[in-house]
Amino acid sequence: MVVFTPDGYGALRYENQFKARLAGAESNTAIGLSKLGIEASWMSRVGSDEFGHYVLNMIRAEGVDTKAAVVDPEHRTGIMFKQREYGGETTVFYYRENSAASHLEPEDLKTEWFQNADVLHITGITPVLSDSCLKTIQKAVEMAKENGVKVSFDPNIRKKLMHGKDYTEFFRQVTFAADIVLLGLDEADYLFGIHEIKDVLKILFEQGQAQYVAVKDGGNGAVVASRECPEGLRIPPYPIKPLETVGAGDGFNAGFLAGILQGRSLEEAGRMGGICGAMATQTLGDCDGYPDADRLERMLKGQAEVYR
Repeated sequence: MVVFTPDGYGALRYENQFKARLAGAESNTAIGLSKLGIEASWMSRVGSDEFGHYVLNMIRAEGVDTKAAVVDPEHRTGIMFKQREYGGETTVFYYRENSAASHLEPEDLKTEWFQNADVLHITGITPVLSDSCLKTIQKAVEMAKENGVKVSFDPNIRKKLMHGKDYTEFFRQVTFAADIVLLGLDEADYLFGIHEIKDVLKILFEQGQAQYVAVKDGGNGAVVASRECPEGLRIPPYPIKPLETVGAGDGFNAGFLAGILQGRSLEEAGRMGGICGAMATQTLGDCDGYPDADRLERMLKGQAEVYR
């Protein structure tokens, strides 16, 4: 999508200056991975309109392959607006019904995309956009499994997009089928009625196929775990003052996935996620603050930035 962010704070009815930026959980994660040197491709639908071309241009500019994206001549590109409050709180208004992305179809998926991939990353946002989107995600998971591709899943629950429908059972099924589960503690509560991280890890490793789990807990940091370390490791929050938190979870996903793909230790992958998530909060754009590989390495080593 294209997101419009106001220059000021408070109710949008009093704003008249906006800046266009890129938005989208999956594209955010792909961009975060690309910045860290991981080859990433993005698959979706955009309208054959100026906003659609803007989205493709912005994603390509960050080094992400967009050849799998479908340009839809019949449906428009979705947009959204942010309403900012002092203290970092953000309200989001979606205008994406009947958008190009909501018309994703299983037939849009190509087998060759999965034959050379290591990880398929999906979220719970896409399947709630329409029935065809839900079927597309189901097909994507099936094709990933058939081709030996690990499935990474972030429920990324957005109740505003569900229009009163209950997707809990579907989310549980995908969560248990995923090889890498990336979820917030609040989402674990929503899906399983669980309030303790140790219980989240227990149910995912005992009832699911997860090889890695990251439970994100906002300003409290995160806990990362694996089959070899099922009790998990606490990753403290990276010390930083947030400007806006939108995109932080996607940034964490990118850093953590990059660590796994690069063969890093569980702790280091978790720290990478924590740093990328924290840096997302330093800008008004969802992914503008994600670090590149060199900056991330310096931050992992605790090296101070040289500004002059």
